[in-house]
Amino acid sequence: MTHRFSTVSFAGGIAFGIMLASAWFLTGGLVPLQVSYFPSLATSTPPASAQSGAISVIDQHSGNTVIVESVTVPPPGVWVAVREMSGNNLGNVLGAVRAGGPRTNISVPLLRATEPNRTYAVELYRDDSNGPFDLAADSVYVDFDTGRRVVAYFTTTE
Repeated sequence: MTHRFSTVSFAGGIAFGIMLASAWFLTGGLVPLQVSYFPSLATSTPPASAQSGAISVIDQHSGNTVIVESVTVPPPGVWVAVREMSGNNLGNVLGAVRAGGPRTNISVPLLRATEPNRTYAVELYRDDSNGPFDLAADSVYVDFDTGRRVVAYFTTTE
């Protein structure tokens, strides 16, 4: 009887593992954002707790360029993308540049200027090695310590 129970337990464990792996890949391995986690987004103020050790950005003047203070990721590096906020959700990508490893004072030229008194996000993406940044092909960079996407928020001034 013990042998049958072990076989059934093993098969059940395999099935459970496949379900977990499927859920991980279907969600991109990300923990969904909880609106309560970023309560200050409703007031267009970047949440202090949302800053990551892998990226740093401060509030800045609106315009055609965003300056990212630092990106501390190992080579081969990442794409650094500036995104609009649509309510509490990440919106359109306004611009992206490639950082081949740790860098400071990264200038990200934008396709469309940021507007005063709005919240924006800087998000990191892994490079798919197929040339220019592609939101559909380059996967979100995930902090392996927290399991969350690496995003830092900032607000623009005039």
